[in-house]
Amino acid sequence: MTTRLDRAVGAVLGSAVGDALGAPYEFGPPGALTARGEEMCAGGGWDPGEATDDTQMAVLVGESLLERGGLDLPDLFARFQRWAAGEPKDIGLQTEDVLTSGEPWDLAAALHFQVNTRAAGNGSLMRAATSAVRFAAAGRAETMAAARRIAALTHGDRAAWEGTAVLHELVRVALDGGDPVAALPATLAEVHPAHRERYGRVLAPDWHPGLATEFNGAVWPCLGSAVWALRTTTGFAQAVRAAVDLGGDTDTVAAVTGALAGAVYGQGAIPERWTAPLHVPLPGFGGRVLYAADLRGLAERLAGYPPAAAGSR
Repeated sequence: MTTRLDRAVGAVLGSAVGDALGAPYEFGPPGALTARGEEMCAGGGWDPGEATDDTQMAVLVGESLLERGGLDLPDLFARFQRWAAGEPKDIGLQTEDVLTSGEPWDLAAALHFQVNTRAAGNGSLMRAATSAVRFAAAGRAETMAAARRIAALTHGDRAAWEGTAVLHELVRVALDGGDPVAALPATLAEVHPAHRERYGRVLAPDWHPGLATEFNGAVWPCLGSAVWALRTTTGFAQAVRAAVDLGGDTDTVAAVTGALAGAVYGQGAIPERWTAPLHVPLPGFGGRVLYAADLRGLAERLAGYPPAAAGSR
């Protein structure tokens, strides 16, 4: 029987695994994973099993929540800034602009959006697994509100806030043992009215990634593709592979899919051959590297459980 703790670990570890699995195929064509037949391989500047900015930022979110005893937005923004200054291998252009602007934490994203008028990338969605686990026990309203506040640190467009809030809620439903796909109508009812129709389209039962009107680096098709991958498959590995095979922003689509599928199927469904090489460097933090065991411990603490075991691997 899969327990709530198994599902919480599955969400965090699953997101990291999806990120690392998809990283070498980023911006590649559809079907590249299946065609190449290599899992957790090197490519695109990434070592085998190396997680990208998606998981690095998720770790920073989780550690801030734990060390500050809750949501401390100035602290979280400062951690993001320290990470960005550490010259990570990859960082979203929008996120980088906000974090290096020199503006205060509560104005930087809004000012960026005023100037650029577009800020609906998937950069707040990609890092949400840890916060989704942390706030799940607080219920629908609080977890969605927390998602919006964290997203707003780097993304001034409310579309990014609402997508992140939907992901938080779907993970919450899964951690409670429910079906996140069945929960979509109730979740959409909580989306801001100005964004409900658009999210309703990409989360509809008959939507598929071929219907996307934007590149899947945007928040709408990224979330829609992850839900599609979960809806059309029957296991964790199958869902994450389907996400990577979509091509495009493979690491983030697979990270979001991994968070959802991990929350549904639990950590036991994640292949050991994927977790064994997994590692998460943290630029700007003294050369720290986290491994699968560290992510398990982080997830356990975020879910309110003492870590089952210590160790770095």
